[in-house]
Amino acid sequence: MTTTQRHPVLSPIQGLSISTLPVLQADLDFNDTTLFAVYCFIKNFVGTASNTPSIIDKKIEQALDLVKSHLLFAVHKEFYFVVGFRILLVCKFGKPTLTSFTVPQTMKLEYPVVRRDETVKDNYHGVEVIDPYRWLENPDAEETIDFVNKQNAITNPFINSCEYKDAINNKLTKLWNYPKVSTPFLRGSKYYQFRNSGLQNQNVLYKLENLDDEGKIYLDPNTFSKDGTVALSHTSFSEDGQTLAYGISASGSDWLEIKFSDTNTGKDYDEVLKKVKYSFLSWSHDNKSCFYAAYLDQEGKTDGSETESSTNQKLYYHRLGTPQSEDFVVVEFDDPQIRSQTNISDCGNYLVLTPIKGCKNNLLYYCDLKAVGQITEKLSVTPIVTEFVADYEYIANNDSKFIFRTNKGAPNYQLIEIDFDNPKEENWKILIPEHPHDVLDWAKPINNNYIVCCYIHDVKDTLSLFKMEAGEKILDFPLEVGSIVGFSGKRQHTRMFFGFTSFLTPNVIYSVDFTKPQIKAEVWHETTVGDFNPSNYESKQIFYTSKDGTRIPMFLVYKKDMVLDGSNPCLLYGYGGFNVSIGPSFVISRLIFMDNFNGIFAIANIRGGGEYGESWHNAGRFDNKQNVFDDFQYAARYLVDEKYTSSNKLTIQGGSNGGLLVAACINQAPQLFGCALCLVGVLDMLRYHKFTIGYAWKSDYGCSDDKEQFKYLYEYSPLHNIKIPPDGVQYPATLLLTADHDDRVVPLHSLKFIAELQHQIGVLPQQNNQLLIRVDTKSGHGAGKPISKVIEEQTEMLCFIQKSLQLPYTV
Repeated sequence: MTTTQRHPVLSPIQGLSISTLPVLQADLDFNDTTLFAVYCFIKNFVGTASNTPSIIDKKIEQALDLVKSHLLFAVHKEFYFVVGFRILLVCKFGKPTLTSFTVPQTMKLEYPVVRRDETVKDNYHGVEVIDPYRWLENPDAEETIDFVNKQNAITNPFINSCEYKDAINNKLTKLWNYPKVSTPFLRGSKYYQFRNSGLQNQNVLYKLENLDDEGKIYLDPNTFSKDGTVALSHTSFSEDGQTLAYGISASGSDWLEIKFSDTNTGKDYDEVLKKVKYSFLSWSHDNKSCFYAAYLDQEGKTDGSETESSTNQKLYYHRLGTPQSEDFVVVEFDDPQIRSQTNISDCGNYLVLTPIKGCKNNLLYYCDLKAVGQITEKLSVTPIVTEFVADYEYIANNDSKFIFRTNKGAPNYQLIEIDFDNPKEENWKILIPEHPHDVLDWAKPINNNYIVCCYIHDVKDTLSLFKMEAGEKILDFPLEVGSIVGFSGKRQHTRMFFGFTSFLTPNVIYSVDFTKPQIKAEVWHETTVGDFNPSNYESKQIFYTSKDGTRIPMFLVYKKDMVLDGSNPCLLYGYGGFNVSIGPSFVISRLIFMDNFNGIFAIANIRGGGEYGESWHNAGRFDNKQNVFDDFQYAARYLVDEKYTSSNKLTIQGGSNGGLLVAACINQAPQLFGCALCLVGVLDMLRYHKFTIGYAWKSDYGCSDDKEQFKYLYEYSPLHNIKIPPDGVQYPATLLLTADHDDRVVPLHSLKFIAELQHQIGVLPQQNNQLLIRVDTKSGHGAGKPISKVIEEQTEMLCFIQKSLQLPYTV
């Protein structure tokens, strides 16, 4: 049967401020007249007011009508009484400032009336599972749109009523307003560099005649749209540097449109390549043609707001200066879920294909382009690896001998050499063997005969230089504890650049000039942030013991001389999936948490990530996923036991797969946390594979279509494991964040979860902590988000933490 929740929501009347009473802005002065109209509205509900003024003029009636017609949702009577009493004081004794009318921090919110259809059921291998909010999977349905509007209508006022919101936003904006630059990169005879003067919504591409040149703007993505929501997502220069292919995405979607620009004139070519997704392009060495993968056969919406899966990707061949309609398929695979990845070899004679189906393990094919000559039809490709058992990443080649980074027989990765003229596996050679402890994160050719390799050593990046021919190590570049970002340099280049960052280092760009007598890294640029002084803080790495005895690394950052007595708020971040390593990085919002809330920031490098190679990853995949949740919960326990914080002052945060982590943990151990930020999370583990790119995640999660995998997915799926905590425990204050154009993790995950959470937990008498969702517009999974939206989002998350934990804000 279909049932309805019978609990209304908190109205946008909280705080009685203009920002939270949009209904009262139109044609009305926010004065005693409007205040009295609100009083009359309150009187209709509580009936306890007195000393009513005897005359209600036309303007009062108008205000009252507006209040009655627009405040669609009822408010808890406790709030009416408090506000009504204060209004009586206004009527009798004068008019205090409207900001003095605030909502009590402990007030219990009441949530929207949401249709619950328990007739929707699925049978998984004999287990019946209801899906009462299946209707929320349709983003275009009026009922879904109404649901989103009503949820935002209670979330926005709650966040806006934070008394420190303006101060937080101003501080964030001030801190963010510093010049940022990328590593310069040489294309053809010119250098290019991305720059941001401080608060520009999108980074700007500059062209430099040489490294001493101030440069000129070549491509400014801020001109793509007025609000900054159209971003420059990818760039690829032709081998001679004469043409730039650049990808544009709107509203954070994964869909791209590729345009081409003449780098001498700056003018665009006429053609635009559309329906490109999960791929970019590879230039042929004739500088006039390229390969790209696209879904040209996909019908319906392709703007990022759709939920349908993209399948049957094909590899196309494009000639510069011709319309996309003349492009033709050169490679396609029978499996509709395979996505093509391509490289053109250093010599330009080979097309290297590394098709992938999930998020790990790929195939390996190649085509001898020199033998083909002019391309006019589908290419014949030669298989080398035909089973999804390991990763293969093209690094470089010398004639027919190709170097790949792989975890085949090497959980920490190594470099191997495959001779395409003799490609059987028994003939493969190890060039740089696997390190027994450190993980080979990436490798790049440089200065013709060298390879620079980045290793992860206990979640800290190191950089080493090797000779390409024999794999002999030349040197290690000295680095502090941090992460390498933004490497630039190609095989034929005699100079390379790389960026370095840490929790307390915004960005240092190093240059290595191989033409000098000594090979060493020299500081080329160092970024400074206002009056930020890293010496005021302490960062350290500790190791704690998880449930099964595994040692887990965790970084901690906080102000020096902090008293660790358990009273400090702490923000704990985690991810734990897809072989992704979370290393040290500089994030502005963390400074405010540490400075103004006297907080501690922590990152737990839990299993499922890539911090210790494939074995660490596998320890958090499939039926080992519970290890990830245990690791995170035991990080929380450690922080409390060691007096860094207390459970009621601990906030957990994670996005995407990290959103799954946060949601699973508040289900399993709500007593450990005071606040939870769940960003764009994967929350319906039984149906995630049915939407957009979800099918690719089966390589980490498994799939409910498989009986054995269904069992463990059903045991932890956040949507299906919301349960009433024992002993009167309440869920932590929880804020979900999603966006209408997230076509990576579609919003339906968050919408269904918040509906179920409010239905089961929001009605409990002990549940005073807020359970809310923020649904952004013209945004996606995170990539390409304009700075204005980033600052807004970070402000609102900090406000939610402050209000939920009642943290003092110090200047």
